[in-house]
Amino acid sequence: MTNKVAKRSLRILVAGGGVAGQALAFWLTRSGHQVTVVERFPALRASGAQVDLRGQGIEAVERMGLLETVRSRLVDEAGVAFVDSRGKPKATIMANTSGKGRQTLTSEYEIMRGDLVRILHEGTENDAGYVFGKSVDGFDQDADRVTAHFSDGTSGEYDLLIGADGQGSRIRRALLPEGFDPYWRLGIHMAYWFVPRIASDTNIRDTYMAPGGRQIMRRSHNAAETQVYFVMREESAEASAIHRAPVEQQQKFWAERFRDAGWQTDRFVEGMKDSPFFYSQEIAQVRIDSWSKGRVVLAGDAAHCASPYSGMGISGGLVGAYVLAGEINRHADDLPTALANYDSVLRPFVDEIQGEVNPRILRVGMPMNKHAISAFQNATALACFLHIPDVVARFSKEDRGGDWRLPAYADAHAA
Repeated sequence: MTNKVAKRSLRILVAGGGVAGQALAFWLTRSGHQVTVVERFPALRASGAQVDLRGQGIEAVERMGLLETVRSRLVDEAGVAFVDSRGKPKATIMANTSGKGRQTLTSEYEIMRGDLVRILHEGTENDAGYVFGKSVDGFDQDADRVTAHFSDGTSGEYDLLIGADGQGSRIRRALLPEGFDPYWRLGIHMAYWFVPRIASDTNIRDTYMAPGGRQIMRRSHNAAETQVYFVMREESAEASAIHRAPVEQQQKFWAERFRDAGWQTDRFVEGMKDSPFFYSQEIAQVRIDSWSKGRVVLAGDAAHCASPYSGMGISGGLVGAYVLAGEINRHADDLPTALANYDSVLRPFVDEIQGEVNPRILRVGMPMNKHAISAFQNATALACFLHIPDVVARFSKEDRGGDWRLPAYADAHAA
């Protein structure tokens, strides 16, 4: 049941049915707005790798009334081990489950992206309209309305268009000046996929470092499947372009880059061809000066992707959706004010989570030679022996989102 408290009921089109798009649908429909979500994939995109909730993201889900549902579908990941070429742990950092302080490399709230998407969909499907297999290919707007042009040749008029269409957002491309590059690149690339789980795959995430700035991570999310991540440092045109190539070429590229990496590389490469999905991406942040123009506004990764290394990508999308919807609900009869407030309220939080990503520190964790790898493992082992990660996590006053607090919106509660 919706809680209709908005001063005016708006017709809102959300482009993108991922985490941010569905979180927007959740809050906006509960204030009586007519929300349509269009998703270019033919069905709910309930797939992807493991994600986590941290800091303000946990509170955002709690305000939705969905935290217990999320708890019921968490992945059992107890911590992170740094292993050698034989798979022997050299150091292990456990999750902080005290409920206080800061999350470690493993959050207390680890969940598969597909499960989180399904939870959000279950909370919105009866109130929002969902259209799959369709995308917004363009739009026109004036002072009174925005007209969206869809991939099937149809058009529709709305009071507001929200681009929640991800890091590669088409809506953002149409808003920005031609030739403007919104990406802050880290010189790091990642691919991930699933392979069958074997007996030695535990509930501890394994991280293996190979010379050449390469890293392999293995984490197992259920009794049958294990996730594989190949990560590497490389600044080349070939590496940046490969993510747009056909999947077969992507897999060949990654297999070649890691062919001599050691550990379980052969097993993981062999499992590529039978994986239910394969995803390859360049690690980058989206940094732009304004998130809206007229009656079009960006949300989630389309507006402020913080990258996986922030640890706040999913949390950032949930928090951003909460703030955008809250300001729209508060100022439904004055969208310019709503969108200006969205930017001014959320920007300090986004600056904080994006600032957590330091390329120099990341490079330390992706050494180029065997001596640097040994030095990293030895230093990490000593820190773990002295319980430094546990103490720092438990007694930190803030998580990765800093001391920024979620605003209190009158209508921000689950119905």
